[in-house]
Amino acid sequence: MDFKVGVGKSDFAALRESGNYYVDKTELIYELVNDTDNEVTLFTRTRRFGITLMMSTIEYFFSIRKNSERIFEGLAITEHEDFCKEWMNQYPVLFISFKDVEAEEFDDAYDMLGVRLADVCKDLADIIDTDAVDKDDRDAFRRLKAESGKKSDIKNSLKTLMRMMSIVYGKKVILLIDEYDVPLAKASEKDIAKNGYYSRMLDVIKGIMSTALKDNEFLQFAVITGCLRIAKESIFTGTNNFASYSVIDKNFSGYFGFTGDEVDRMLAAADRAGRRDTIKEWYDGYVFGNSFVYCPWDVINFLSELRKYPDARPKNYWKNTSHNGILLTFVKRTDFKVKGKFETLMNGGTITQTITDELTYDTLHSSEDNLWSVLLMTGYITKEDAEEEGETVRLKIPNREVASIFEDTVVRLFKETLDVNMQNSMMEAFWNMDAGEAERIVSELLWRTISYNDYHEDYYHAFLAGIFVGIGYEVESNKEKGPGRPDILLKDDDNRRAIIVEAKKSEKEADLDKDCDEAIDQIITEKYAEGLYGYEQILCYGVAFFQKQAKVKLLIKQ
Repeated sequence: MDFKVGVGKSDFAALRESGNYYVDKTELIYELVNDTDNEVTLFTRTRRFGITLMMSTIEYFFSIRKNSERIFEGLAITEHEDFCKEWMNQYPVLFISFKDVEAEEFDDAYDMLGVRLADVCKDLADIIDTDAVDKDDRDAFRRLKAESGKKSDIKNSLKTLMRMMSIVYGKKVILLIDEYDVPLAKASEKDIAKNGYYSRMLDVIKGIMSTALKDNEFLQFAVITGCLRIAKESIFTGTNNFASYSVIDKNFSGYFGFTGDEVDRMLAAADRAGRRDTIKEWYDGYVFGNSFVYCPWDVINFLSELRKYPDARPKNYWKNTSHNGILLTFVKRTDFKVKGKFETLMNGGTITQTITDELTYDTLHSSEDNLWSVLLMTGYITKEDAEEEGETVRLKIPNREVASIFEDTVVRLFKETLDVNMQNSMMEAFWNMDAGEAERIVSELLWRTISYNDYHEDYYHAFLAGIFVGIGYEVESNKEKGPGRPDILLKDDDNRRAIIVEAKKSEKEADLDKDCDEAIDQIITEKYAEGLYGYEQILCYGVAFFQKQAKVKLLIKQ
């Protein structure tokens, strides 16, 4: 088929020239210039929502160093003919991304910043040959290009480059900074771990931003992206005509993420319209301002799979591209009474919470409101109602994919906080064939973690497997390996004994006994115990779950 999508393509020209399907978001460029008077515009969105591609699109449209007429042909922006004549490829553009400026130690992160600046200088190497450029600027340029710049060179780097570009091209410069807050986010993580460098990195980034944005006569306008708006550290203090648009703002809300109509057109082009409901369940549900959007990273990844395999199952493409530590940190906080709120969210409900889009990385964890705000800004939760405004809003988990991340986080927390004494007592009850005591302890452990009223069977399987892990036994969990394999097989080779467990989720409390019996019948029918040669004792258990209750039944096979 002719339809193709490019996974991970964030260069606008490469995407257009390769013939990949492109969701046209170019109208943002017109709105950015024509409908606002912003000297500095900050877009804060979670990653994976097309921000870097948008920044690349902006660069290709404005850059005087490029010839972009062909790659914009047929797109929405070209309907504004006079605007294109005035702006397309008419201005010098300085584009830098801070996405890789992170490390465990400050010196390594600082070196990475130097590398990024050196790369930018290499791309602009020709501007140094202009005689009108000041000698001191040329010297600073050479130091930056050679990664030997002084701290003052680094702090003044963007303004130095903009001054040089403005002299060379005779026009003010458009500045684009992508993922400006990555260096601070990583530094903040290290601060929490007690070996951080947040204040040192803040000093550097503040210096770069303030010199480039404040009272800079060479600036035409700037567009900056990141996950959070850094408020109180004064990075943007004194910047004229500064505007920030987060996930709670209506302006520009439809330009990041795919709308329902855009996804429908993609599916039609791919001849995969029959998978619409699956894509909607897994990857839709985000509310940005007054727009409902899908996560583009997920949609493109899944469509790439569907192109080859029409019956492909949806996957969680999110969890391997983002740090989920904020979730784990949140659910671990015993000083915040959030367990009930998490259970409500994970059961498909909503909570009402005060949120803010003005956050500081060094105070993210200082209050419950801040943490809920971070989860909202980073896409783990979203607004329930697009028309709801104000600081107090109803929040929900957006879709099945993010719900699975919550599930994984809760399972991980459970494993990390499991009471070893209770775990050993439970194992003793299983080995002693005391189904009643095993049932009591498993139920108690369910009460101690976050559980679900209507969650799928896989959660209970993962919960049960977590109980058995880490106490000196060989545990095999074969839930995903097809028929003929038990959910859990636990081996005690030293004593030549084994435990087989089959787990079921009950639809109502009255079904617990029946579902336990079905689990045991499955063990017998599928002959799970066969092949365990040499084991003198094999204990077979059926376990059924309903909400926070467990039922355990025993079948003994000698």
